[in-house]
Amino acid sequence: MEWSEMPDGFRLMLAGNMGEAQSLETLLAAATLLRDDPDIHWVMIGDGRRRAWLEEEVSKHGLHNRFHFLGRKPAEQMPRYFALADVMLVTLKDEAVFSRTIPSKVQSYLACGRPVVAALNGEGAQVITDSRAGIVVGAGNAQGLADAVARLYAMTSEERDAMGRRGRSLFQEEFTADKLISSLESMMHEVKEEGLCES
Repeated sequence: MEWSEMPDGFRLMLAGNMGEAQSLETLLAAATLLRDDPDIHWVMIGDGRRRAWLEEEVSKHGLHNRFHFLGRKPAEQMPRYFALADVMLVTLKDEAVFSRTIPSKVQSYLACGRPVVAALNGEGAQVITDSRAGIVVGAGNAQGLADAVARLYAMTSEERDAMGRRGRSLFQEEFTADKLISSLESMMHEVKEEGLCES
């Protein structure tokens, strides 16, 4: 299979839902702060009710050469896409409900062995920090997110790979079947809330 849709350069990848919960404003603001570095690219895989809004804002801000909207992909292809990312990205709103559980997206990222950059609070932030699998800033902190991306970009690939391996090890050690089932239920609820369930 060809993967030519993936940009050259430093690839930050957000995979999954693009809805209200994902604090896309934070992501957009961070990307705007980093706009002068042409090597940093934001790869968006998935869909959601705010995807169209984000695409419009990307165009308004003149960031169309930095963002790459690849749409939905078959589940069996996702590991390959994850492997092509330099860093996996997660942003969530600063709301209590998102702080009490580890987002399913974070678990997927850890499982694939890629480093994570995140703007979120609560248990998801804690697990990334404790495992040293990436860099975390507070939910909604666009400047912090931009700084974290810049730090990861400045690292060697070996340093980033080490982060990914630590995340993978944590996933293998800590995430039991029961926890994964609970996470799946949470993810399904999120998708239902965003109105993305197929009939």
